[in-house]
Amino acid sequence: MALRSPNARVFAVDVNERCLGLTRDNAAALGLDNVTASRPEEVDPNLRFDTIWSNPPIRIGKDELHALLLLWLPRLAPKGTAWLVVQKNLGADSLQKWMADQLGGGFSVSRHSTAKSFRILKVQRNAGEG
Repeated sequence: MALRSPNARVFAVDVNERCLGLTRDNAAALGLDNVTASRPEEVDPNLRFDTIWSNPPIRIGKDELHALLLLWLPRLAPKGTAWLVVQKNLGADSLQKWMADQLGGGFSVSRHSTAKSFRILKVQRNAGEG
């Protein structure tokens, strides 16, 4: 992402320190200075994102997953979009419905595409919201 959008600021967020270290190493090896790899609590809570790409950790449990999504999806900027990759047999369809119910009218939630056993869910914040 950082290579394709050199003028963008890319935040790689993970709870796993090894993953964060590898991300930092890879960014440095590629000469990228637009990547910040950090734990979730290290990201400024006032920061808003134009785009969020995520393969959410479905297996952390429903309550934890819901809390995570309700923390990050409202951080989309007006007209911002989140793209979530979710395996169909791990509840992609029910998650889509839940997000639409929870996020309300300020967001649109849809199934963008399906490939093999995966769904790409699109969450977009409406203009003027946020």
